[in-house]
Amino acid sequence: MELHNTQSLFIYNSISKKKEKFNPINKGAVGMYVCGPTVYSNVHMGNCRTFLSFDLVFRYLKHLDYKVRYVRNITDAGHLENDGESGQDPIAKKARQENIEPMEVVQKYTVDFHQTMSRFNALPPSIEPTATGHIIEQIQIIENIIKEGYGYKVNGSVYFDVNTFNKDHQYGKLSGRKLEDMITNTRELAAQSEKKNPQDFALWKKASPEHIMRWPSPWSDGFPGWHLECTAMSTKYLGQQFDIHGGGMDLKFPHHECEIAQAEAVNKKSPVNYWMHANMLTLNGKKMAKSTGNNILPDELFSGENTVLSKAFTPGVAKFFMYQAQYRSILDFSNEALVASEKGYNKLMDAYRNISSITTADSSSNDISSWKQSCYDAMNDDFNSPILIAQLFEAVKYINTLKEGKTSITKEDLDLLQQTMQAFIFDVLGLTDITTEASGTNDTLCGAVELLIELRDQARANKDFATSDKIRNDLQEVGIQLKDGKDGTSFSLN
Repeated sequence: MELHNTQSLFIYNSISKKKEKFNPINKGAVGMYVCGPTVYSNVHMGNCRTFLSFDLVFRYLKHLDYKVRYVRNITDAGHLENDGESGQDPIAKKARQENIEPMEVVQKYTVDFHQTMSRFNALPPSIEPTATGHIIEQIQIIENIIKEGYGYKVNGSVYFDVNTFNKDHQYGKLSGRKLEDMITNTRELAAQSEKKNPQDFALWKKASPEHIMRWPSPWSDGFPGWHLECTAMSTKYLGQQFDIHGGGMDLKFPHHECEIAQAEAVNKKSPVNYWMHANMLTLNGKKMAKSTGNNILPDELFSGENTVLSKAFTPGVAKFFMYQAQYRSILDFSNEALVASEKGYNKLMDAYRNISSITTADSSSNDISSWKQSCYDAMNDDFNSPILIAQLFEAVKYINTLKEGKTSITKEDLDLLQQTMQAFIFDVLGLTDITTEASGTNDTLCGAVELLIELRDQARANKDFATSDKIRNDLQEVGIQLKDGKDGTSFSLN
């Protein structure tokens, strides 16, 4: 029997504002779309949290034996500053600043994004379409929106008529906003725009003479609206109606609201069954922002070259830290929290490695099957990673008592314990045991550390404790932890 048939998964649906049992449109298969990055700068930790939240969703659905088509786009055009119809295209702006082609900017930061996600051991999506690769599809959707009476042309640009749409549909149902309230709050701005109403949003913008990125269309040489891109790419690869659409909480309005309106205008049906939104990451209690300096990039975190943390932290520790909060909760990034997570991460990995050295007996002192189901129960409750981690630490306690000989376990139960730990630590959470990787793939590093351990042993034998402590402390500074035991000194990579 397929595993997904034995588990009841519940997902918090942002549009209904409650947890709902997950029933995919096609049995055994899932279509999921997540809004990807706008590639004009290095991906920051807040972005990473969103993409890692949906990596967890992707991994768990795959673990449940669903066939998942995961589409995550690259926004390489049309995303104007301030998420409106005004301002500059940040990609074109960066191209002018650096005196390079816009597509050089796109390539540089797309590569950075992929490398960062790889360091976090995130799985690549099934399809990663680009906005510029789907201009034809976007023009076709605009033509259909105009034909249905929901779009209008002004001076070479095309806008979506929110008032007309709202007569037959409900604009604002995802964010809970009422159109009449939006109109009241923005009425004084109406004279500043070529739009009929301030709430209307761009489907196509005529390019100004200095705008670098432009394409021919029936209306003008210009570029598509940001909201339109995701409608075109999601429906092309997942159909007019698909299972899950994810993104950051900041995209709920206007981006996702506009996506719903565009799709309903053309296809006469709601495009998505389950809307999921990951919450933001704060730094030392304040919103992360480059403008205020309250910000940290992944490379700065991994290298320790920053002014907000006391030391470097590995991608695995940072990822483990982020999963200690449920994806819908605000999470504060701080030095103290990361240090605590590093200790927990090392305890978890140590316990998993210790399983292979446990001696089995004729009876078990714990119900492993029940514990295993509790791990599934956690993930089935809207991908509740902190509860899953708490269950894994229940196993850590049990493994430690087994190692000390205080309790017993049968070989069958030990195998089940190991398989379950492996499945949830590595397959579902996507964590990595860096020590195991190092011993398997980096013999040079292992040899160098073993040599330093030998030199430290000599220093201790000569009562040269200053040198001994320096070796231990310096290794710890670069993320290598020495552990002294009765069988000698071992090491692990944080």
